[in-house]
Amino acid sequence: MLLDREFCRRARIARDPRFDGCFFIAVRTTKIYCRPICPAPSPKEENIEYYPSAAAAAEAGYRPCLRCRPEASPGTPAWLGTSATVSRALRLIDESALDDGGVEGLADRLGVGTRHLRRLFLEHLGAPPVAVAQTRRLHFAKKLIDETNLPFTEIAAASGFGSIRRFNFVFQSLYGRSPTQLRVLTRKRPETSVGWYRFRLPFRPPYDWEAILGFLAARAIPGIETISPGCYSRNIAFGTSTGKIEVRMGERALDVQIQFPETRMLFFIVERVRRMFDLAATPDRIAEHLAQDSLLAPRVLLRPGLRLPGAWDSFELSVRAVLGQQVSVKGASTLAGRIVSRFGCGTLFPSPEVLATATLEDCGVTRARSATIRALASCDIDWNTVGDSDALLARLQKIPGIGAWTAQYLAMRALGEPDAFPAGDLVLQRAAQCRNVRELEARSATWRPWRAYAAIHLWQGVKDDERLHGN
Repeated sequence: MLLDREFCRRARIARDPRFDGCFFIAVRTTKIYCRPICPAPSPKEENIEYYPSAAAAAEAGYRPCLRCRPEASPGTPAWLGTSATVSRALRLIDESALDDGGVEGLADRLGVGTRHLRRLFLEHLGAPPVAVAQTRRLHFAKKLIDETNLPFTEIAAASGFGSIRRFNFVFQSLYGRSPTQLRVLTRKRPETSVGWYRFRLPFRPPYDWEAILGFLAARAIPGIETISPGCYSRNIAFGTSTGKIEVRMGERALDVQIQFPETRMLFFIVERVRRMFDLAATPDRIAEHLAQDSLLAPRVLLRPGLRLPGAWDSFELSVRAVLGQQVSVKGASTLAGRIVSRFGCGTLFPSPEVLATATLEDCGVTRARSATIRALASCDIDWNTVGDSDALLARLQKIPGIGAWTAQYLAMRALGEPDAFPAGDLVLQRAAQCRNVRELEARSATWRPWRAYAAIHLWQGVKDDERLHGN
């Protein structure tokens, strides 16, 4: 990616948190790379190089700053154009795609050639896929050193190192210090209850916490999700192990507490939380684009930092979406709660294997929607390894009862597609003052590539209007 040097210079001098993680600063004289918000004295401009990612700076031979901690920056932003492939690749990398099949397997899942995938990574991130994956894992290990009391053997396993010897060698080479010495430099690690791990997950301000918490609260599944004042919590599972997450708003970061017995899964849990709460978004960039439309401008002004709510479990969300067809949001949550109570395992959502043969009509679900859910559960889709979202959506729409609205809604929330747009939604049509799908599709063309955020703004606007008028 070609960075605008003057733009980067101004953001660096201002230490503007809105651009934290959008690029990195490398200082030739010290061979250290930093975040744009680094509090260290500003070096001379002629001694600085700018890189689009931490991996690119590391590939160029720079080591991370111990003061601003590059590993604590928000995630890689979603760039425009062909980089949708890169965004999907990063998600697959977070789900261990490179461990399973290497770069060739990753490219196959994305439907592109390995050479093209490497070119896209170099264009948008400045480093090849393997280097990006290694840097993300290293950063997570450094985060565990700084923010937990885990022993180094468990940190090595959680961050993907094959042995403690390799873990020690890499950190000594990269930081010039051993993991033990790095932990000594940590001023204070957060105190947590036994069995809990606490992380600070930064974001680019602003962040409308009230809106995303309200959105999730209205759609919470009884028995699994709980929203109390200022806090989202839910039960989680990986394989046969179960646990819990709690998410609160902190100082320019989400305060996340995780209870889970297997520390090797912490990386995957943290990355899912990042996606669920859309922490890699660039809200100013999105708002600037959407505000060019006179309909959206007042909504964007009223709700700066509105995010795209994701989902912890995509299958769970897909069932919830089918239940929500032509019924109220509250009614769909009630039906979902009954399904959990009848077919769930403890306080977890029932698996696809269970729902594939479940008699959902006993829970009050209509015969047609019960058949749709059983067909969906029988599809054998691994939502977390989806590379070609268009192919998945086309496959879903072949299931009787799943149309364009449901597919686009799942693309928004399950796949995090920023331009997904359920134009068939009647609330969106009314909010946009359109009479039908065709009119709304035409009106939304100028909102690309952020139509999913436009939809969230319109839905939130309706809710805010109802609250304002006491409805």
